[in-house]
Amino acid sequence: MTRRPNERPPHTAIVGLQWGDEGKGKIVDLLTSEHDVIVRYNGGANAGHTVVVGSERYALHLIPSGILYPDKECVVGNGVVVDPEKLLQEIDALRARGVRVADNLRISDRAHVVMPYHKEQDAALEEYLGAKTASARGNLSIGTTRRGIGPAYADKIRRSTAIRVGDLLDPDYLRSRLHVICTLRTAELEALGVRTAPLDPDALATQYAAFGERLRPHVVDSVYALHDAMLAGRSLLFEGANASLLDIDHGTFPYVTSSNCSTLGIPSGTGVPGHAIGRVLGIMKAYSTRVGAGPFPTELDNELGQRIRERGREYGTTTGRPRRCGWLDLVAVRYSAMVCGATGIACTLFDVLAGLDEVRICTAYRLPDGTVTDRFIPDAHRLEGVEPVYETLPGWHEDIREAPDRDSLPEAARAYLARIEAVVGIPVEVVSLGPERTQTLVGGRRAAALAHA
Repeated sequence: MTRRPNERPPHTAIVGLQWGDEGKGKIVDLLTSEHDVIVRYNGGANAGHTVVVGSERYALHLIPSGILYPDKECVVGNGVVVDPEKLLQEIDALRARGVRVADNLRISDRAHVVMPYHKEQDAALEEYLGAKTASARGNLSIGTTRRGIGPAYADKIRRSTAIRVGDLLDPDYLRSRLHVICTLRTAELEALGVRTAPLDPDALATQYAAFGERLRPHVVDSVYALHDAMLAGRSLLFEGANASLLDIDHGTFPYVTSSNCSTLGIPSGTGVPGHAIGRVLGIMKAYSTRVGAGPFPTELDNELGQRIRERGREYGTTTGRPRRCGWLDLVAVRYSAMVCGATGIACTLFDVLAGLDEVRICTAYRLPDGTVTDRFIPDAHRLEGVEPVYETLPGWHEDIREAPDRDSLPEAARAYLARIEAVVGIPVEVVSLGPERTQTLVGGRRAAALAHA
């Protein structure tokens, strides 16, 4: 495959620019028609993407959103931690609704496996840290989804206690590893106060080898599969889980997830080099939300925050937990766009702001010493002490969900988008006006309906 000089590669990355839940699933679904292979590169079943097709709502956790197109290939990359039981439940649920899941789904043999003891350890550690530090300055519990994601990634780094998807296809090897791992893990759980029977390595080996057998038709060397696809001229769409401000290296540490969920996780999570990606579309809500613990400078812990929550249906796809809501923080968005190399923005849930007399945007932080900065602080302890510096803009009361193009939006709505572009420094290429695919402006014009057949 050759390209002309200055021609961008045909591959695209979709990444969240806030603390997650930006509506990445809808944007991935929208752009899938332009690509051949949709790739998930990080995270686990702690993430959830929601796609609405007509009256049908699909909640996807491990399988890329492109699975709703039967002619597209979906790849779960090596950077994902896979809960086989949850993955099989998701496959079965999709098939029951008539969605094709066959050779169009591929799973990396190098992806690491979330085991039951990871979930127990996750929950026990959260309880332990919460109890031990409840009265201390700064509770050390992270507020995880307790899906075992952190402990699974920790085992990946430990190496000797990790299980990979490829191991599930070799029952004898799996059993031998679990005999060692379960002894160690039982002792660790007891140390955290979990009073349960010792882990049974033989029972786990039998159960997870059976999962492996069901998944066997989907398991491949995903790195070669993706490079083969690129050599064949096929275009890739990379789908990030979680979001940049939750990135283990570049987010609001320690209140982050356990993987690189910015675009910097694509090379390590797929084996595809970063220079192969020509377009990075950063997804941001028209306001800000956050789930769980951690600093949130623009949070509205009041009636207005509750109004945004209800209008935006701000409850977790995976957990159902209510999301914390607040004004748009462009200090954070600009930082994430910089880290991810975003070439454009997709602004989602724009319709939620309709009906307000005025809207506010945070463009700087006032530090405890009184100085003002326009730079984000990716450290939870230091970020807790900042005060947002706002710009106030006029709101709009018109219903914008059926607007045919950007020029048809109310003047105040257009001014809001223009201010985002000016502060972040990149164009708003996509604007979501509602949950339906067609309630989306792409390149300033309304998107056409996209068929899955």
